[in-house]
Amino acid sequence: MRRVLQLLIGLFITMQNVPAQNPDSSDPSYANVYDELRSEMFTRRDADWRNGALVYQVIVDRFAPAADLDAKRELYPAPKRLREWDEVPKGGTYNEEAEVWSHEIDFWGGDLDSLRSKLSYVQDLGVDVLYLNPIHLAYTNHKYDAQDYFKVSPEYGTREDVIELANDVHDRGMKLVLDGVFNHMGRTSPWFKDALANPESEWRDWYLISDEYEIGYRAWVNVPNLPELNLENEKVRARLWGDPDSVILGYLRDGVDGWRLDVAFDIGFNYLQELTESAHRWDPESLIIGEIWNYPEEWFPSIDGIMNMTARTILLEMIKGNVNPSLAAIHFDRMYEDIDYESLLKSWIILDNHDTPRLNHSLPEQWQQRMAQVLQFTLPGSPCIYYGVELGMTGGEDPEQRGPMRWDLVTDDNEQLEWTKKLIAMRNECRSLRIGEFLHLNSEHLMAFMRTTDYVEDLAIVVANPSDEEATDLLMIRDSKIMSYTRFVDQLSGDAFDCMAGTLTIKVPARTVYVLRPSISKGSEYTPYKRVQ
Repeated sequence: MRRVLQLLIGLFITMQNVPAQNPDSSDPSYANVYDELRSEMFTRRDADWRNGALVYQVIVDRFAPAADLDAKRELYPAPKRLREWDEVPKGGTYNEEAEVWSHEIDFWGGDLDSLRSKLSYVQDLGVDVLYLNPIHLAYTNHKYDAQDYFKVSPEYGTREDVIELANDVHDRGMKLVLDGVFNHMGRTSPWFKDALANPESEWRDWYLISDEYEIGYRAWVNVPNLPELNLENEKVRARLWGDPDSVILGYLRDGVDGWRLDVAFDIGFNYLQELTESAHRWDPESLIIGEIWNYPEEWFPSIDGIMNMTARTILLEMIKGNVNPSLAAIHFDRMYEDIDYESLLKSWIILDNHDTPRLNHSLPEQWQQRMAQVLQFTLPGSPCIYYGVELGMTGGEDPEQRGPMRWDLVTDDNEQLEWTKKLIAMRNECRSLRIGEFLHLNSEHLMAFMRTTDYVEDLAIVVANPSDEEATDLLMIRDSKIMSYTRFVDQLSGDAFDCMAGTLTIKVPARTVYVLRPSISKGSEYTPYKRVQ
């Protein structure tokens, strides 16, 4: 992108035949031609809530206990079980009656009303987007087995509760994103049951029912409880996202701001684009995020952004010592060269979620967890925090990572909570970390990169040394406005380094990551930054 930008700038200068500059030469915010041409881009990025937003993921059943659980017990008939809030999810046996695993029908009783009671906590963290795992009518606790998309599971509430939640979220300056599961439904859906039993059913061609399939129909990864929808059927797509009263558009009318699409890679490029275009016709600023475990190069513009699992893999493997940090930086540089950068700013950077072990299980050492989080908050994209990570919640493979929120850990002396708040504050104070360009810094020993905007004060240099030994390198600062002797200060430790002639010699202790910002004074008697924006 930078090379393309430079070519465009060169063309602009040639066409103008004179160098462009800020016409008000007395304005201390003096901009060169490069910044003038980039300023509109950054202004546009700033105005789009989807760029670099901080996302907080919640499983409604597990986030906050309902005010009166006894009044809700009838909503969990046997073989479903309502657990105590302090119980931890455990793997179970196959339940022959329900025809699902027993841990899939263990519930903790959270609902949309109890979630609303905890919005102040989410808001105080500094969250921009609240993302909910599926809330539509379904049999299991995870609700990826929809029975009816148009209804909310009664354990959670009603469509009216969704509207009230959206209003509350918006009043607090946040956005609301739901989880859409449109590749498959649940075996207990009345639509599917009728289709399976009756060859003349109006729902028959909504699914792929045939003797050619071992279980009589096509199911997602051959799980009998998850029959796949026949998306080649235009009527199916119309009810999901095409019709004015479709699932996608209906919830957008209710006040929802976007959708995260489950197994988006299974839906495919063309249908994703059809869905996204439908959502954008209703609301051009709605957000469509796809769960993509592939390399994300060609998934745009079919969707607005992805859950960047490629980035997650590179980060975890580097911090575990399986990938050289300088190679990891090259991987990210190539990714950002290959992929539409505006879409990457909208993409979610995931370290853990409901499908993976929690962060402190994948990376057991505290320094590993903190390095991963710093990089999550400084690489291009939208950091997605899985509920409870900010408190130090633990959990291994499914279902352990889906435990109930540990509200007992919300204390003034919780170091992990204070650390997370520090990262959020650091990111909110640095515009480039939210919407800035990415520039790879060549380094022999470190993962090193810069984030920049059209203002020199926004510059951030990130260097990570996951090795067991101290590393020293000379970095070339790829920003022509940085003056010699500018002091760079790490936002996490306070360590400082002085640059010289566009370079920075930096010594990084073992297992350490720095986020360096320039100390720039424009108000002193003399400053070389007097004519630099």
